[in-house]
Amino acid sequence: MKKRKLLMIPGPIEFEPEVLRAMSLTTTSHVAPNFIETFGHCLELLKNIFEAPNGQPFVIAGSGTLAMDMAAANLIETGEKVLVISTGYFGGRFNDIFKRYGASTTVLRASIGESVDLAQIENVLKTDQFKALAMTHVDTSTGILADAQSIAELANKYGALSVLDGVCSVAGERMEQENWGIDIVLTGSQKAIGVPPGLALLMASKRAIEVWKKRKNPVPNYYADWANWLPIMQAYEERRPSYFGTPSVNLIYALEVSLQSIIEEGMVQRAQRHKKLADAFRRGITAIGLKLMPKTEEVAANTLSAIYFPEDIDGGLLRKKIMESDVIIAGGLLPEIKNKYFRVGHMGAVSANDLLAVLGALERVLLELGHCFEAGRSMAVFQDTILNWPESSLA
Repeated sequence: MKKRKLLMIPGPIEFEPEVLRAMSLTTTSHVAPNFIETFGHCLELLKNIFEAPNGQPFVIAGSGTLAMDMAAANLIETGEKVLVISTGYFGGRFNDIFKRYGASTTVLRASIGESVDLAQIENVLKTDQFKALAMTHVDTSTGILADAQSIAELANKYGALSVLDGVCSVAGERMEQENWGIDIVLTGSQKAIGVPPGLALLMASKRAIEVWKKRKNPVPNYYADWANWLPIMQAYEERRPSYFGTPSVNLIYALEVSLQSIIEEGMVQRAQRHKKLADAFRRGITAIGLKLMPKTEEVAANTLSAIYFPEDIDGGLLRKKIMESDVIIAGGLLPEIKNKYFRVGHMGAVSANDLLAVLGALERVLLELGHCFEAGRSMAVFQDTILNWPESSLA
């Protein structure tokens, strides 16, 4: 009998064994030649992952929230206007961060289960001159997928920098930073990138760097200031030793392993795999009468699912019993409805077998708690979807 549970929350995720093995390597100096090579290689690989060959990567010890903080601190000065597109909890966090640095923010909030209409975004952009537009590609609280490409096009049309929170999307959803004209994309290591928590990852466009260079005032955050970090990133990429703050040596060893694995799979193929598994999982969920938070397929993320508890079921008890079945899922995060839904992560190294385990545990607990449906239905629908997935959908 195994002594561990299957972790199926929207991050941290289940990690590949070779990534975890890299974490256990003997810690070396952060200016040792072998580490300089690894760090420099990671920075180069990230340009492929973000699809930003001319971008400037930053890899900093911290979380995805630090990456959000870095974007706001370096780009925004007091009184400048920022438009925030919010589809959940993390859109609100973006707003809080920009306001902390003195921004005058306008927030467009989507109704629960929906995205913000593009026409509404354009109407607001027409009314004023915004320094930046911030959006969440996949909001981890709702499982809503934003049309990042179209929103970035609007930002560019009206002269605003575009900032994308890709914490729950990068390396899981299709995202082409340079082709889509996105100025900043950021993420954390513990999501689809597939590395344990502890790294803030950010890719800045040439335009974003130029805007930062023209600031009138110093960046009001010492640790986040690109003036401290840019020379370090450039040095490592050029395979030269440098120092500002000690990097997370073992996490960066693990990052190299994971990034290489992602590149080997292929960015298009990886996004396709996530889409296929997510579609099959959603079909399995709805087949047993459960309701998803996203109201349409077009706005449903492929890296996690937000699912309402059946009205006749105690949600807290359901989660507890699923954990007793050796599967860990996440509770709700939106304050106004947090006790009405749960979340399942399906990103990174996730497999069909992992999602079948979730569906099996969920079915057993629902039946035990008296929810009526045909036993085995969700798993049968999942399998049928996987087996009959149209090849055209993977083109």
